[in-house]
This record gives sequence, structure tokens and C-alpha cells, in this order.
Amino acid sequence: MRMLFIEDDDVNRRIVSEMLTIGGAGMVAAVDGPSGLARLDEEDFDAILVDIRMPGMDGFEVIRRIRARGDDKAKLPVIVVTADTGTSMEEDCRAAGADLLLRKPIAIQELFEAVAEQVLAGQPRH
Repeated sequence: MRMLFIEDDDVNRRIVSEMLTIGGAGMVAAVDGPSGLARLDEEDFDAILVDIRMPGMDGFEVIRRIRARGDDKAKLPVIVVTADTGTSMEEDCRAAGADLLLRKPIAIQELFEAVAEQVLAGQPRH
């Protein structure tokens, strides 16, 4: 399994990469929205993890652009990984097209369950 993680914080990228490696998944990191979208154009992934609060293009815009694609990549599971605790965050993520919201700090079991739910079990987008 191969994941794209769009996250501007180096520590968070490292932690999630180590978690995914433990679970047997590979991860490609992108440091911002534009580079993440470019990686998506160039490579194939099973799912996308994206932070919301990034400089420049935020995660909501990244998700909207993914969902607006005219190819099968528009249907990839998108899991938001954020430290934002806003009360409308889950609703805002769904409105942008995200499939699931995980709040930082993420427990390894929580990450594995999210990936299994969205990718391995073939759950349809909500």
C-alpha cells in the first residue's frame, strides 16, 4: 500500500512515515499543497493523508482540487490529519470532500484502523 501525505511539518511527516512503515505501507511526503498535487499527477497512491493548516494552499483547497480531477485519482480516499480542534472541522472536511478526519496526535492503532476502513475495506466516499 502506498500513501501520499501532504504536511508542512517535518516532525509530523516523520512520525506518520514511521507509523505507516510499521504497518507495512509506504509513504511519499509532500511539504505543501502544490507539491502534493504535483506528486499525485506523477505517481499512483492508494490513499491521501492531508493536513489542513498549511501556508499558502490549505488542505481544504487541496481536497477540493483532488475531487475536481477528471480521473480515477479524484476517487482516492482522503484522510485529514489535523491538530485543529474547531467544532465545525468534521463538517468542513466533509464539505471539502474528505472521507475521514483524524486529530493529532494520532495513535498508531487509530491510523491503521482509518487506513483499513478507507482503503482495505473499500468503503465508499461519504
